[in-house]
Amino acid sequence: MKITAAVTRAPAAPMSLESIDLEAPRDGEILVKLVATGICHTDIAMRDQAYPVPQPIVLGHEGAGIVVATGRAVVKVKPGDRVVMTFNSCGHCPSCRDHLPSYCYDFFGHNFGGSRPDGSSPLSCDSGHLHGNFFGQSSFASHALCHERNVVKVRDDVPLELLGPLACGIQTGAGAIINALQVGVGQTLAVFGAGSVGLSAVMAARLAGAGTIIAVDVIAARLALARELGATDVIDARSADVVAAIRAITGAGADFTLETTGVLPVVRQAIDALAPRGICGILGASPAGSELAVNIPDIMTAGRRIQGIVEGDSNPDVFIPRLIELYRQGRFPFDRLISFYPFAEINRAIHDSERGIVIKPVVRFPQ
Repeated sequence: MKITAAVTRAPAAPMSLESIDLEAPRDGEILVKLVATGICHTDIAMRDQAYPVPQPIVLGHEGAGIVVATGRAVVKVKPGDRVVMTFNSCGHCPSCRDHLPSYCYDFFGHNFGGSRPDGSSPLSCDSGHLHGNFFGQSSFASHALCHERNVVKVRDDVPLELLGPLACGIQTGAGAIINALQVGVGQTLAVFGAGSVGLSAVMAARLAGAGTIIAVDVIAARLALARELGATDVIDARSADVVAAIRAITGAGADFTLETTGVLPVVRQAIDALAPRGICGILGASPAGSELAVNIPDIMTAGRRIQGIVEGDSNPDVFIPRLIELYRQGRFPFDRLISFYPFAEINRAIHDSERGIVIKPVVRFPQ
């Protein structure tokens, strides 16, 4: 079928809206008509080749929409179901068997390879081959093919256009606190970066009963919103010695720090701000090959730990519905992070995101 998609053809260049071809779903695939798709920092990083994702490609990995058709082997959803599309995984490696699909042994191949596992792409255009299957969906498009492994059926009584960001950015931040770090009542946390991931972590920390929640950023409006969403303290990194400020607030340092920016000097600050036996969760997308110098005796002698976190250690079939229920209860107001744009203005949405004008842009498709 013919669909409209935003095609990435060169690093740091605007995406081009094009009419392209999408194959019919194979046995295990699901055709979804998009209602809305979130724009994530990962999309921008892949556009700019922070990781070797092949181009030309259709990106997008926070899609929400309606099932149109399913392959013969699909039993999880049916036409008419409302769904969110999240990250993909193999389903049979040790991590997948342990219900930790974000650590799939072939996570890169299933999400960044630009093709199905057999090397084919469901997308094509008049000028030739077009890479697809990004995060098992390529949802910067009016329609997308996904898989049973990365589709989550959602309830009917919440606006579907809001739910796409739960597929990646928001479940990453909230899951880092709830699933991975397991922040407890009265403990201290410092979150580096008050974007959609960091602010989701702030909201989750408030839910978990953390005693001190510190947000660190360079944008005053985001720090103000962090306070409204649950931060007890904020630090403007432009004018403060961040590590010293965290120690002044907490005494010995934070029980937990969460680094969401991927900026190496900030990662080092997050490690240095830990209390003895503290844990630093790292989930910012640093460029491939990034290396960081750390003070090994400082980590070893105080029992400090550094923990990598992908997609919030989430099992999306379980965690995304839980976040939706918390939103319904008014306890997880992630809608306050979202700004909507027409799909035709996707490049403006990306521009605004890159410059910190909006926190979580979401493009909506004509219905």
